Amino acid sequence: MKINSISLISLVSALTITTSANAGAIADFYVGGMLGAGGHTLFADHNNKSDSSLVLGAIAGVDIPLFRIEGEYNYLTSSDIHANTAMVNAYFKMPSTLIMPYVGAGFGVLFSGEHEIDNKTIDMDTVAAYQGMMGVTVDVPLLPVKFDIEGRVLYAANVYEVESVKPDLLEYNVRLKARFIF
Repeated sequence: MKINSISLISLVSALTITTSANAGAIADFYVGGMLGAGGHTLFADHNNKSDSSLVLGAIAGVDIPLFRIEGEYNYLTSSDIHANTAMVNAYFKMPSTLIMPYVGAGFGVLFSGEHEIDNKTIDMDTVAAYQGMMGVTVDVPLLPVKFDIEGRVLYAANVYEVESVKPDLLEYNVRLKARFIF
């Protein structure tokens, strides 16, 4: 069998085009940011207190065909609570094209927080935190960016102790995330 130079060039060109077209097909790495609005409730001995809140955050992760895994930092702020969370999230994506529904769960820690009560600032403890998410990803064709519109609920138990009272925190919001693929 004789391979001429034109056949060899054609084969190499076809492999190069196919490889370039599938780059990122197995795994996409990304970084991004988020903005969310919602509220939180502190539960303590039938004395519940709710307030609106704002969440700002940063994410980094890997997106593979049916799953996504990411690390996430959030800063929660309201009129009386300021807290940070660091989470590891896993998502299951429903197969689709431009709009892809997903569900997810995460675990991590709530740390470095403060709660203001009666003009006194109470330091929040570092405690385990858990969250559940549901949303949709909107893929922007021809651009290395994806947007997630997501609802999230975060729970952390015993976030501080004052006079033998240990409230739990339930934080809920809707957020928009922008993920830049590289």
